[in-house]
Amino acid sequence: MTDKTREKVEFDKALLRDGEKYIVGVDEVGRGPLAGPVVCCAVIMPLDEDKIIEGINDSKKLSEKKREALYDTIIEEAI
Repeated sequence: MTDKTREKVEFDKALLRDGEKYIVGVDEVGRGPLAGPVVCCAVIMPLDEDKIIEGINDSKKLSEKKREALYDTIIEEAI
């Protein structure tokens, strides 16, 4: 696990310790202003050390190949 990922996980775990039940990651797909087709998605990811999915980031920062590779893992592991 990278230091940046560990930092994000610790932030999320602190929210859970404070009583939050779920933490949802949200991303949208679309270009320009919200005048055309836009798709939005929300996913609850696991926070267990052995289930962290490495490489997830803003979808626009990932290559198409990387997004497709992560898709099956996200579908399988998301809560």
